[in-house]
Amino acid sequence: MLAPPAADVAHSTLTTLAFDGARIDGGLYTDITDWARTAPGWLDDTIKYWSAYGIVIFAVLMLLAWWSARRQPTWTMTRVLATPVVVVVAYVVNDLLKSVVKEVRPCQQLPHSFNLEACAGPGDWAFPSNHTVVAFSAAVALLLVHRRIGWVALLAAVAMGASRVYVGAHYPHDVLVGAVVGAVVAAALVPLVGRLATPVVERAREGRLKPFLVDV
Repeated sequence: MLAPPAADVAHSTLTTLAFDGARIDGGLYTDITDWARTAPGWLDDTIKYWSAYGIVIFAVLMLLAWWSARRQPTWTMTRVLATPVVVVVAYVVNDLLKSVVKEVRPCQQLPHSFNLEACAGPGDWAFPSNHTVVAFSAAVALLLVHRRIGWVALLAAVAMGASRVYVGAHYPHDVLVGAVVGAVVAAALVPLVGRLATPVVERAREGRLKPFLVDV
């Protein structure tokens, strides 16, 4: 009797050890990636590039919020400056959660599904989605300091999360939980950091950093 291929053994081991995300919404994931299979090439390319590089838009929105905060009270500037820190914390929290859950990527569990993005290797866990956590933590943080910029960021975050399923990188529940993780971390930390760091920013606005923190 022939032994199974090494790749099949590795896949079986991963599936046994890891959280089985396919049982939650593997059917919905397959439906969405099948839409990508039959969609026009230009649409697939657009979503693929957005999914890979759209995260940059949140950095741009943070810069816009900083520029606007130069004309705002100190507590607003403090929250804006806290936003990238909060995003990093959300990413770290999410990475720890990934290492605990160890959910195998859908492209590994469902090898015949259609994927626009190259399948990540073993050990690159799926749950929750890092892209989505970063997007929603940035969006919620910005929403707490600048409503218009925040709503733009929130729409971009929804588009980012949806794109991660469309390209085949994540199950829908990876994205939904990622959105919750990012939003909760941002909602909890932005006001806290704002209160703690406001005296520091107040002093900085009167010192050498004044041109960067105040519209003079």
